[in-house]
Amino acid sequence: MNDIKRNDRQIAIALDIGTTKVCAMAGCKNEYGKIEVLGVGTVKSEGVSRGVVSNIDKTVKAINEAIQIAQKNAKTKFGRVHVGIAGQHIKSIHHHGLLVRHEPEAEINEADVSKLISDMHKLVLPPGDKILHVFPQEFTVDDETNIVDPIGMSGVRLEANFHIITGQISASRNILRCVEKVGLEVADITLEPIASSKAVVTPEEKEAGVALVDIGGGTTDITIFKDGIIRHTSVIPFGGNVVTNDIKEGCTVMKDQAEKLKVKFGSALSEEITDNRIITIPGFRGKDFKEISEKNLSKIIEARVREIFDYVLWEIKRSGYESKLIAGIVLTGGGSLLKNIELLSENHTGLTTRIGQPVEHLAHGYSSVLANPIYSTAVGLLGIAIDNLQYSSTSNVISEENEDDSVNSESPTNKWYSKLFTYTKDFFESNPDTEL
Repeated sequence: MNDIKRNDRQIAIALDIGTTKVCAMAGCKNEYGKIEVLGVGTVKSEGVSRGVVSNIDKTVKAINEAIQIAQKNAKTKFGRVHVGIAGQHIKSIHHHGLLVRHEPEAEINEADVSKLISDMHKLVLPPGDKILHVFPQEFTVDDETNIVDPIGMSGVRLEANFHIITGQISASRNILRCVEKVGLEVADITLEPIASSKAVVTPEEKEAGVALVDIGGGTTDITIFKDGIIRHTSVIPFGGNVVTNDIKEGCTVMKDQAEKLKVKFGSALSEEITDNRIITIPGFRGKDFKEISEKNLSKIIEARVREIFDYVLWEIKRSGYESKLIAGIVLTGGGSLLKNIELLSENHTGLTTRIGQPVEHLAHGYSSVLANPIYSTAVGLLGIAIDNLQYSSTSNVISEENEDDSVNSESPTNKWYSKLFTYTKDFFESNPDTEL
């Protein structure tokens, strides 16, 4: 079943399979290039641990429920979905590529750049790993360095530095298997932090230098941009769930009670708690009520959140862009909803911080429900899915057709990025005998 059309506009479907929720979102672009969300289905996720599928049956059940809700809201039956991938198995490496041209007098064209990019997919990786995305950093033509777009230049040696993102084949194929068990086809797979960045980070911030910190339920994903290009990616194996577990242990309460305490009364900065209210929690049958001070609750939360930002700061320093992030940090994901977390981030890292809401590319009149960081990944995946309908085909061949202005506005090299996503699915399907 091909992607559906409504009023001559193709509808794309995105699927965010997270640790705490599974979200299916359908939409299309209007005449102004903005995303119209036509249907959303969100259900609790119980078969995913730290971004990786750990229970096929539970994940299939959650995906099916989310899809059914989204289909009902969109009044459309889905056939192909674009899926996100995350988890601590995600790694990144840097590599240098070289292409010697046999016609140095001829202008460098898209085929030359595509050949250089495709060569990166031939790298030898550790057993069980596959390349997810390849991002050019800057090009060199003969002795001319730091070229953003080499098209139209002449030269013998075309070189480039690449940021390459890899992931485990088993994790990817588990996602494919879950989606296929629901009766759907996977159109493409995209790294979730990249999707989130598309939804909440502006082109100006990417140009100036910014670190996107996506705090999910199981992991915290970091993506650093500078000069409009992805420079560094990493995954921290801590998220909102470890904060909940700390509250559960520190306050000796049930997990669902700990989650409610975090959401309703939690604060990332204990010094901001002035009145120190006493929170009363019902006990088990025949047991007394439990009383917890809001200040103590905040101290438990603050200790763990500071630890998460220790890792964030370490990754920023490791990237080499610590002093170049003019736009500071953008926080998103469910964990960014924690009260005063942006203040703690500024206090801990010394970088200006804002909360990223995925409304930048939504059409006017969007539901207020979508103005929530928990939907950043889904909205970003939907935007990428819609773009892929223009650039990719069912054979997953890189298109060399017209570039969309909304893509090129971020950076000249982003016209390559739009096409690179189409590489993904055929890599996973190239090893059909791989064991899960």
